[in-house]
Amino acid sequence: MKIKCRIWIEKDGCVLFGHGREELLKAIDECKSLNAAAKKLKMSYRAAWGRLKASEDRLGYKLVQHIQGRKMQLTPRGHALLERFDTLEHKVGDFLQDVRKEFCDLTGKKDGPVTNVKKIVTLFITSFLSIAEAAFIIL
Repeated sequence: MKIKCRIWIEKDGCVLFGHGREELLKAIDECKSLNAAAKKLKMSYRAAWGRLKASEDRLGYKLVQHIQGRKMQLTPRGHALLERFDTLEHKVGDFLQDVRKEFCDLTGKKDGPVTNVKKIVTLFITSFLSIAEAAFIIL
């Protein structure tokens, strides 16, 4: 049995940050260039710039800054956002592993259908909200 989850942060229905933007910031940090980061991620410069700009506008602060002409680096807040998001992903991953074990205990099986869905979903939602609340206070 596997439990999967994708995490992203929205405000007013618009994405602020998620896995794709995390990958983009990591690539910018590594390549020191938006163009090189876009190429590394096999996306157009325009798409990369648009996602970066949208996140900065929605967050209300810069994630990158220019250095030495066209080179780029992450701002301290950009680094902090990456670190917090990475922490959130790890905590949720650990949580999902624990919940998977609980699912297996409730079903008596390591694989197969879940029989007590209501109890499991309630447990999952309650625990997940606690983690999300504790792990992501940066905005």
